[in-house]
Amino acid sequence: MDLKSIRAKKDELARYMLKEITYICQNLGKRDPGSEGEKQACEYMAKVLKEKCGCEKVSVESFEENPGSFYGWIYITITCCFLAFAAFMAGLAAGIAALYAVAIVLIVFGLALAVFQFGMYKKTVDFLFPKKTGHNVTAIKKCSGETKRRLIFNGHPDAAWEWPVNYALGGVGFESHAIICALGAVYVIVISAIALAGNADPILLKKLGLGTIAFMPFWVGLYFMWNKHRVVDGANDNLSGCYMGIAVLKALKDAGIELENTELGVVLSGSEEAGLRGAKAWCEAHKGEFDDVPTFIFSYDTIHDPKQLMVNYRDLNGTVKADKDVSDLFLEAAQDLGIFCKTGMVPPLGGATDSAAFAQAGFRATGVTGLNHKLESYYHTRKDTYTNMDLKGLADCYEVSVRALEMFDDGAKQ
Repeated sequence: MDLKSIRAKKDELARYMLKEITYICQNLGKRDPGSEGEKQACEYMAKVLKEKCGCEKVSVESFEENPGSFYGWIYITITCCFLAFAAFMAGLAAGIAALYAVAIVLIVFGLALAVFQFGMYKKTVDFLFPKKTGHNVTAIKKCSGETKRRLIFNGHPDAAWEWPVNYALGGVGFESHAIICALGAVYVIVISAIALAGNADPILLKKLGLGTIAFMPFWVGLYFMWNKHRVVDGANDNLSGCYMGIAVLKALKDAGIELENTELGVVLSGSEEAGLRGAKAWCEAHKGEFDDVPTFIFSYDTIHDPKQLMVNYRDLNGTVKADKDVSDLFLEAAQDLGIFCKTGMVPPLGGATDSAAFAQAGFRATGVTGLNHKLESYYHTRKDTYTNMDLKGLADCYEVSVRALEMFDDGAKQ
C-alpha cells in the first residue's frame, strides 16, 4: 500500500511525539523499573493506543521482577575485590599460601557475577533483592482482511537511574572508570598467582600488593556508579522509542487507512533498564502467540541524533544476533528514501535493547537506535529531558519506519 501521504507528515508527527513525551515527563511519576510512574506511563500510552490509534486489543500486563539486582551486583563484586586484597596481604603477613588462592577465587567469583548479571543480563542474583511489579503494554491493530503478516513496534517506557560519572565526565570517563576497576581486579589475580607459585621475593610481593591501593579509589567510586535516588526523565531513552510506533498507528488512523493483510502491534516492554526484564516477561507470556504468520519486531531505543540512526545487527554487548531480514528491511527503507542510516551493533559495555530479549526467545527482531554508542552526556543522566530532543531525528526515524511498513506490506521481506 502507498503510504506516501503519511510519510509526508513526518514533521507534524515528530512534533506530536515531542508534545506527548513532554506531557508524560511533566505530569506522571518518575519511571524507574517497577515503579508507580512506570505503571502510570503504561496506562496512559495504552489509553492513547486504544482511543487515538484504533487498536482493538489493548492490555496492560504485570510481571514480577527484582530491579535492584541489575546494579546491585556491584556491591558484591567490589566487596570481593577488597576482600581479595585483604586475603593477599594476610597471606603475605602470615605466610599462608592458601590465602592467595582465596584471593583468586574471590576475584573470579566477582568478575563472573559481573559477566552474568550485567554482561549477559542473567537473573544470577535477582533473588537477593526486593520484589517489585513491572508493567508491559500489548496493543494490536487488526487488518481489514486475512492476516498474512504482522509488524510490531517496540519501545520501553521506563527510565534509568542516573549514572553520576557519565554526568560528570562523559562516556570516556565512565567507560575508563569501569575498565580501570576491571584491570585492578585482574591485577590482584596476577599477583596472587605469582605469590602462589612460591618463587617471588617477599619484599617484591609486598610492593606489588601495596600497588593495589592505586585501584582502590576507582573501586570505591564504582559503589556509586548509579544513583538510585535520582531517576532521569528518559525522554530520549526511551519515550522516543515508545512513541515511534504510536505515531505510525495514529497517522494511519487519522488518515483513515486500513491495511488489508498486515496486522500491526505496539509492545511497550517495561523495566528494560533493569536488564530487559519486561521484554523477557512479555516473551514468556506470549510464547507461540504470534507464530501464525511472519512477525517482525522493530525495537526502538533512544531515537535522538539523525546522524546516528543505526540498525543494530548484533545486540546485548555484541553477544546476540538480530534477525537479518528484519534488520535489512529497515536499512533498505532508509536507503530507498535517501535518509542516513548506518549498520552496527550494541558493543561490549554498550548494554542492550529489548531486541536482544526478543531474539533470544525466538522472535524475529532488530534494534534501531539513534545515539552514539560511545555514550553521550545525556545518556542515563538528568540531561535526558524533553528539552533535549531532536525533531529531525524523530522525523527521519518515523519516515523510515513508515516506508519499512510499506515494503513489508508489499511482501518485500517475509
